[in-house]
Amino acid sequence: MIDLCLSVSKMRQRWLMMFIVALLIVVLPNCGRSPQARPDGTLVFASVGQPVSLEPGNITDGNSIYVQQQIYDRLVHVESGKTDLVPGLATEWNASEDGLIWTFKLRSGVKFHDNTPFNAEAVKVNVERWWDPGNALGFRDAGKTFEIWTNLFGGFKGDEASLLQGVSVVDDLTVEFIIKQPFAGFPAALSSGYFGMASPAAVAKAGADYGLIGSMAVGTGPFVFQEWVTGDRILLQRNSQYWQPNLPKIEQLVIRFIDEPASRLAELRAGTVDFTVDLSPDQRAEVEADPALDVILRPSFNVGYLALNPSYSPLAKLQVRQAIAHAIDREAIVQAFWKDLATTDEHFTPPSLAEFQAQTLATYDYDPAQAKQLLAEAGYPDGFDLELWYMPVSRPYYPTPKPISEAFASDLGKVGISVSLKTKDWSAYLTDRNRQPGFQAFMMGWTGDYSDPDNFYYPHFGPGATTDLGLWQNDQVLDLLDQGRRAIEPAERVQIYQQVDQILSQELVRIPIVHSQPLLAKRSTVTGWSPSPLGIESLEQVSESDSVER
Repeated sequence: MIDLCLSVSKMRQRWLMMFIVALLIVVLPNCGRSPQARPDGTLVFASVGQPVSLEPGNITDGNSIYVQQQIYDRLVHVESGKTDLVPGLATEWNASEDGLIWTFKLRSGVKFHDNTPFNAEAVKVNVERWWDPGNALGFRDAGKTFEIWTNLFGGFKGDEASLLQGVSVVDDLTVEFIIKQPFAGFPAALSSGYFGMASPAAVAKAGADYGLIGSMAVGTGPFVFQEWVTGDRILLQRNSQYWQPNLPKIEQLVIRFIDEPASRLAELRAGTVDFTVDLSPDQRAEVEADPALDVILRPSFNVGYLALNPSYSPLAKLQVRQAIAHAIDREAIVQAFWKDLATTDEHFTPPSLAEFQAQTLATYDYDPAQAKQLLAEAGYPDGFDLELWYMPVSRPYYPTPKPISEAFASDLGKVGISVSLKTKDWSAYLTDRNRQPGFQAFMMGWTGDYSDPDNFYYPHFGPGATTDLGLWQNDQVLDLLDQGRRAIEPAERVQIYQQVDQILSQELVRIPIVHSQPLLAKRSTVTGWSPSPLGIESLEQVSESDSVER
């Protein structure tokens, strides 16, 4: 037990610090829990919230992906700290001359945590349960939606818009995907954290409960799932049979769910957690002032936006959406809540994809008078009532959603739009925004899964996109996104995505608010952590320096 390694004096100091923290923090998630002794080789990561599910292909949120990334491997991985693709469970991949068949060669000798073999048949089972609504292991009748599949690949089996036309086993270590049209980003899309490979035997055994609390999660990844304590933590154990030699570097990884940034930082300072993500930018000075901590800045690759659902009157009128864009002082809000860790502009894609952005866009500067005039022209001279939903958990793009939503409400109130703020459990928030007709207005964001404008546009505005904008779709955008996937020449793709940028800026169904640089922090003794610009990383390289004495 780690505590046995402590000197008596240091043990007393640690418990004294914990006692002080407990007094200072009025409300702590999982209140009443006392710090627990750790086995040797254990690190504690503070996540911003509980996963929705540990079932690959059936989640869209970062909380779930962060845990899944430790349990499951994908066919294609991403180089640590970068966006370049590297071999994962597939050692190589290539497309046919016409771009319609992708062949993946699989790594040999890999086994799932339940000791069943990973092979081409396992890939086929995983893909078909995501893609095929009639697949027996998809458990659609239990409410599983596999939403992200249609977001990225257009539709399910049988849908006209489905990119995938078939998946087949060539031999034990070779699998082929047949797609409807050329899509150079296909391997990159499969590298997304959604698409970890699960043990078919485990899925069959658990049935519709697979990946839920009280059930199992079985991959080939660096850590083996042990337990999920509701509202508290997930415990993962080192995979001693991992296919990457000498990894992971720790014996045990504890992922705790701590919603509030203040609580995460307090526990980090107390040493009860070792590293954490998505702190509030105004906590940077506190981290820098603590010699036991290090500031980590994740490369910016995201957008936080305000969604306006045109299925609701008066949001159906473009003038009203323009009025809202003019009413919100984005510059002031970003400065107040992110300081120098964010930028704001009119583009839905982040600055790192600037080459694909339109050179000139209509601007919506803060102008309350213009907003009032637009509301009057739209038939709402006295404004109207609006429900605005904010997420209950920190996100990389919205580290403090509630006060930011209050700033939106304040600005909108100045032009006569009376806002009632609403929120709910994170899982329900994600699900209910897609139940027709959806929320009126809501805060949401996106961190890129792969380095291409397609990944920002297609899941939001493509043929199988989220349905959180009611019945809104734009045929010209659909056509351009299709052209973007077919295009091979870089110059042609630039021209296509610049047009998409122009149209979406005019439509204003999702108003870009911020591109943030998320603030992370760790104990200075933690090494090997390379945060990914894509928002989530595997932690098999993370360890603690040998000089640490607990």
